Amino acid sequence: MHFHLSEEQSALQKLAREVADREFKPRAARWDEKEEYPAENLPILLQVGFMGISLPVEYGGGGRDAIDSILVMEQVARVCPSTAMIVFGGNLGPVRCIAHFGTEDQKQKYIPPVCREGMGISISMSEPDAGSAMTDLTTRAVPDGNFFIVNGVKRFVSGAGLSKVYLVYVRFGNIRGAKGIGALLVEKDTPGFSFGKKERKMGMRGMPHADLIFEDCRVPSENILMREGELHKLLMAANLERCANGTLSLGIGQGALEEAISYSKQRIQFGRPICEFQGIQWMLADMAIQVEAARLLIYRAATNAGQGFASIMETSIAKTFANEMSIEVTNTAIQIHGSYGYTRDFPLDRMLRDARGWPIAGGTTQIQRNTIASLLLGRKFSQRKN
Repeated sequence: MHFHLSEEQSALQKLAREVADREFKPRAARWDEKEEYPAENLPILLQVGFMGISLPVEYGGGGRDAIDSILVMEQVARVCPSTAMIVFGGNLGPVRCIAHFGTEDQKQKYIPPVCREGMGISISMSEPDAGSAMTDLTTRAVPDGNFFIVNGVKRFVSGAGLSKVYLVYVRFGNIRGAKGIGALLVEKDTPGFSFGKKERKMGMRGMPHADLIFEDCRVPSENILMREGELHKLLMAANLERCANGTLSLGIGQGALEEAISYSKQRIQFGRPICEFQGIQWMLADMAIQVEAARLLIYRAATNAGQGFASIMETSIAKTFANEMSIEVTNTAIQIHGSYGYTRDFPLDRMLRDARGWPIAGGTTQIQRNTIASLLLGRKFSQRKN
C-alpha cells in the first residue's frame, strides 16, 4: 500500500483548492442565506474540467478513477458543500449508474450533456413510508405497450426541479419485496410528472430538495435502467454515492479545522494568541486526528473502487466515521471561536448545519452499523417483526 498521490492527482487537488477558495468561498454564505442554488458556479466547474472527470472518455468524460473526483469534491466541500454536490452529480451520482449499466443509447443520450453542459441527473429512492426500509417502496411501474405507467411519490430528492433527468427506484407491477424493485430514467418534462414544494432545510440550503409526484406518468420502455430483480446493481452504485457522502463530511470537517487554526492564531486573550494555550492545542490536535482518519478511510474506499464501485464494508465504515467526525470537529471549531463562532458572521454556524444532514442522507449511520455488523458476523439480520 502507498499513501501518496501521483503528481497529476496532486496538481488536480491544488487546482481544486485554488478554484474553491477564489471562486466559491466568497459566495458560499449567500447561497445559504438566500437558499439559492449556486448556478453561477457551474460554468466555472465546466471550464476547469471537473464535470465528468471520472466518466468514460468515449462519452466526453475524463476517464479518471473515482478517487480523482473525491479529491475535487473534498476541496470544494471545504468552502461550499452545495457546489461540491454539483461535482458529485457530474461524476459519482446516477450518471455513473448509466455509464455502467445503461444501454448504449442511454449512454449516448445522457452522459455527454453531463460532461459538456453539467446537466443534472438526480436519484430518487426514499418515499413517505420507505426510507431506511427501502424495500417497502410503493411507487409502481405498470407495463402498457411500449410504456410504463408510473404512480407514486418520492421524497427528499436532491436537485428536484433543477435536474433534467431522474433515476427513479420503482416497483414493477405487483412483485413484492426486493425482487420487484428496479429503476427507470424519467425526464423532467414527461407528462404526469410534477414536483412538490421545496423543503425548508436546516442546512445544505443551496441544494433544493422536494418531492417527485407521478400521476399516470408514461415513461418509454427504453428508459428502463434496471429491471425487476436487479436491485443489487443499484446498491453497488449506492456504495460509491455513500463514499461521496462521506467526502462532503470530510470537506466540511477540514474546512472547520482550517477556520479554527486560523482563528486561534489571531485571537488574543491574556496578552497572547489562544493557540499558545495547551487546551486549545489539544482540541486542534484531536480535530486533526479525526479529519485525517476520515480522509484515509474515504481514500481507501475510493481508490479501491477504481473506475468501478466501492466495497460495501469500506464504504459503510468510511461514511459512518466521516459523518460523525464532521459534526464533532465543526462543533469543536465553534467552541474555539467562542461567542463569535455562535454568530452568523463566521462560517461555523453554516458548516455545522451542513454537516448535520449527512449522517441521515444516503443511509443513516445506524443502518451503516447494521451493515457492518452483518458483514462482520456473516449473517443477515431482519429489522422486521416476525
